[in-house]
Amino acid sequence: MSAHVPTESLFLGTQGIAALPGDARGFAYGDGLFETLRVHRGAMPWWSMHMARLARGAARLALALPDAAQLEREALALFPDAADGVLKLIVSRGGGGRGYGPDPDAPPLWRLSRHPLPAPAREGGLVLRWCDTRLAVQPALAGLKHCNRLEQVLARAEWNDAGIDEGLLRSSDGDVVCATAANVFVLHGTQWSTPRIDRCGVAGVCRAWVLAETGATEARLTPDDVQSADAVLLCNAVRGILPVARLDARTWLPHPAVADLRRRLARAHPGFAVDQEVA
Repeated sequence: MSAHVPTESLFLGTQGIAALPGDARGFAYGDGLFETLRVHRGAMPWWSMHMARLARGAARLALALPDAAQLEREALALFPDAADGVLKLIVSRGGGGRGYGPDPDAPPLWRLSRHPLPAPAREGGLVLRWCDTRLAVQPALAGLKHCNRLEQVLARAEWNDAGIDEGLLRSSDGDVVCATAANVFVLHGTQWSTPRIDRCGVAGVCRAWVLAETGATEARLTPDDVQSADAVLLCNAVRGILPVARLDARTWLPHPAVADLRRRLARAHPGFAVDQEVA
């Protein structure tokens, strides 16, 4: 990346600003949403899907959004060199002083930042563990990619072992929900299933693609449903579809259904074709 290419930009409403305001509610309360997406050769193939999810979340939180044209223009401005990378967008509610009560007329405070792609996934498939941290059941926030990620922070802090790639999270009721930074799908026979995201968890963009592509069912999944599956995969919009090779003592061999889905994803989003080449 050229030294003169900016790596972040910050705005209040339509105006660029130099620093985070002291009354930033996203910083104080997690009062905001974020999107993290893969950029391929300076383009954003799933931009419209991310913006649709952002709009749904903003409607639920009564959160004002940036001007759509300006947002896309400023996002692309971080990748003028047509490079690959990761774009993170945070949209939070503008200031309103101390206290939880939101200002209904507050302008959006938003930040864009550019990041390198993550390292390639482990060859042969991911190694997972069960997390002890449980996700609270809160239907009002279910599905949203909101800025309060303390449960995920606690879960990810449970291990510091390079031999573990990810951890699976359950709800406080014991249902399987997701990984710390990905959605999960399990295959039984020819039928894919994924946890229902109506009480907690994030409705991922790549999850939506897999649902549409496979006709997967959304269901309450137990740990036994995962352990007894013929194949397991994780997915998110930055890393795509990742096969799982082991969960604690349970192991899986590479499965043709997962390989087929990865090939189809590479055709739908060219950024993931690169991962296929190195996998």
